[in-house]
Amino acid sequence: MIAVSSCLLGIKAKYDGGKNSVDRLLKLCPGGKVVPICPEQLGGSPTPRPPAEIKGGTGLDVLRGTAKVYTDEGLDITDLFIEGAQEVLKVCRIFDVKAAILKERSPSCGCNIIYDGTFQSMRIPGQGVTAALLASQGIPVYSEEELTDELLQKLFGQTL
Repeated sequence: MIAVSSCLLGIKAKYDGGKNSVDRLLKLCPGGKVVPICPEQLGGSPTPRPPAEIKGGTGLDVLRGTAKVYTDEGLDITDLFIEGAQEVLKVCRIFDVKAAILKERSPSCGCNIIYDGTFQSMRIPGQGVTAALLASQGIPVYSEEELTDELLQKLFGQTL
């Protein structure tokens, strides 16, 4: 099983109530190898919800307690992001997930790049809270921007 950010599967889970559908991933769903996840919803956040960014570091820093997640209005929602990440990890364990394909730049799901916490579209290297937790537990994380035929073959045994 492969965990995939719900918004990438056409589910309206994005912070603004939208979706980020990736056709290649949608075509893999009928095979029964995909588990949709949205850490922010699993953490108790509504959809739509205010935009959020990590201030003071990356998702790993949030897990260590040295950075926090804030909305664009300054509300500290760190606990929701940590709880959501922990719930995703539970789902991954229940379904014996071997890897995750997550939404790049998300404060939860970013695998390689996240926003810097200033809400000015400035990007920094790093992972979101959920991506960092999964990676720390030995679950490989990939972004939708890394999808190649080789990666799809490795994860799903097929390409599209």
